[in-house]
Amino acid sequence: MQLRPAKLCTALLLLALALSACARRGEVPVTPTLAEDDDTFCRANNVAAGSPEYVACRKDRDIQRANAAARADKQQRNLGEYMLNNPVKP
Repeated sequence: MQLRPAKLCTALLLLALALSACARRGEVPVTPTLAEDDDTFCRANNVAAGSPEYVACRKDRDIQRANAAARADKQQRNLGEYMLNNPVKP
């Protein structure tokens, strides 16, 4: 009978790990390659780093990235709602 609580604990642990992996989906991690890409893009117009134009360009890139992530999240929610409201019955 000692085996049953062990299986329950293992199942709960796996469930907790799976849920924690999804908890931070909305945040876009800023990796060094993203920062380098933004820097390269913003310097392409012969703009010096630290100038007001450069800062505005970096802010615009951040806003574009956040908007893209928000659109992707909205599409995922819409797909989930559609699947719940229109179940396929074979």
